[in-house]
Order: sequence, then structure tokens, then C-alpha cells
Amino acid sequence: MRIRTFLAILGVAALGFACTDTEHYPITGEECAPTDPVQDLSVQQCDPPA
Repeated sequence: MRIRTFLAILGVAALGFACTDTEHYPITGEECAPTDPVQDLSVQQCDPPA
């Protein structure tokens, strides 16, 4: 019974990850575009403020 429960949870999680929308920003819901200024950011520019 535990194996079935584990597989059911794993299946639901996999379906949830499969529905990820890559065409919109997750918080604002705005559509992503190639001209967005965040496309030019590097990892070094993403440091949180001290």
C-alpha cells in the first residue's frame, strides 16, 4: 500500500512540474519577450543588497 501511495504522490508531482509555463513571468504573469532587460543579466548582477 505504501508503494501505491508513493507512486501516486510522485505522479501528481510530475504532472505539476509538467504544467510549468515558460512563456510568462511567474509572479507578475506578464509575457516573456526577447527584448526584456533581464535577458542581459549575469549571475554576478543578481547579488542581493547587503
